[in-house]
Amino acid sequence: MSKPKLQIIVLFQNLGENQAYFARSPAPPLSGALVAGLTPPIVEVDLLHEMVRPIDYSTDADFIGLSFMDYCAPHAYEVAKKFRKLGKIVVAGGRYPSTFPEEVIPHFDSVVVGEAEPVWPQVVEDMVKGQLKKVYKAPVGPSLENIPPPRYDLIESDFAVPVVTEATRGCKYRCSFCQLTINPTPYRLRPIEDVIRDLTATDKLPFRKRKMAMLLDNNLGGDLGYAKELLKEIAKIKLWGLGTQFSFDCLHDDEFVDLLVKARGAMAFIGLESLNEPSLSSVHKKQNKVEEYQELFEKLKKRGILTFTGLMLALDEDTPAYYKSLPKKLDEIDPSSILLSISIPIPGTPFHKQVESEGRIFDKDLSHYEGDHLVFKPKRVTPDEVFEAFSRINKYFYSRKSILKRWWRFISTMSAGKNIFKWLFNSLLISFILFKLSIFQRDHAQKKVYPISV
Repeated sequence: MSKPKLQIIVLFQNLGENQAYFARSPAPPLSGALVAGLTPPIVEVDLLHEMVRPIDYSTDADFIGLSFMDYCAPHAYEVAKKFRKLGKIVVAGGRYPSTFPEEVIPHFDSVVVGEAEPVWPQVVEDMVKGQLKKVYKAPVGPSLENIPPPRYDLIESDFAVPVVTEATRGCKYRCSFCQLTINPTPYRLRPIEDVIRDLTATDKLPFRKRKMAMLLDNNLGGDLGYAKELLKEIAKIKLWGLGTQFSFDCLHDDEFVDLLVKARGAMAFIGLESLNEPSLSSVHKKQNKVEEYQELFEKLKKRGILTFTGLMLALDEDTPAYYKSLPKKLDEIDPSSILLSISIPIPGTPFHKQVESEGRIFDKDLSHYEGDHLVFKPKRVTPDEVFEAFSRINKYFYSRKSILKRWWRFISTMSAGKNIFKWLFNSLLISFILFKLSIFQRDHAQKKVYPISV
């Protein structure tokens, strides 16, 4: 007899399928491949990322697992409703179901609350036996030992970098806008040998896709001693390029940067958030110092590491003068790529509690809480000024002229060292990543922001 089939769907659409947007992201999120790796072999597994392809309601899967964040919740309820009408068993998991299970439970046959590792195999066994419980609650902050590797073989070919994993969970900082502040868990480390096993469990992938990887940690540098030991081991794999995510303060440690280079670190995502010191203070981003940005970005450029940085508008201390100065300031500090978004008062965060207590939230449609809508009244700028700044900054930063200038500044700054052939290879790799990121962000800025008048 054939096995029953489980389809895991990682949702992405925030405004439903009628306004679908398929991203050009070079790498998938980790959740789907990770849960697929946790799934016992009593079912056949399929994985679909809505980021790159639409949901197929004619699937022959018996069970549907939906993973979603807060802004996708309204869409998730509609997707679950359609599948359940077709007789499918639908299970929810992810950040939002774990944070607000009482809201999610009525829409699904079952809900996984918390991190999947301790409970997911039991969920699958109960599904197959027809004994599914309404709620499966994982313990808070479970051990990260012995987690199976993600199922990279199930990830769509659309993604240039399918090898994604994590070494740590959590963050030692408590920025008031961050989702991790809602139900904070201890900062935890995975065994280094498990991370290396994940990065090398790639035999079913084409050769070129085995050589690039991303660590999707919230903050790899939360424990610098651990991060350094991990990078020493990753260096032995001889990747072409490694993407990482960590906080700005890690860059003060020269040994960390040296080891990042030896591990073939090619791109670092860093939460820039603002170039306005009062705005950083307003969201408790104490680890960032605006006066250090230029020096630290220069340090990474010299070592051949691209920077992909988050930048938010509509923070409480933003002013029209600050918005006017942003293009020039961005040229001065020179990040390789930016993810410009409108600040989000994510329900449950200190930032949300603050703006809600002040009566400034005017839009409670959760599907708008993704960084492309303005859902609250800023203190010192108008909505029109926020959207004008968003459009102007993206248009300037991602013009062909600006992209080429940044590329040339990077290549001409990057140290050639003693091996010219290695420099040439790194230059080609960096060029590919920079242009790929720039196209992705420009496409997003052109298609996914929704001005409103209030």
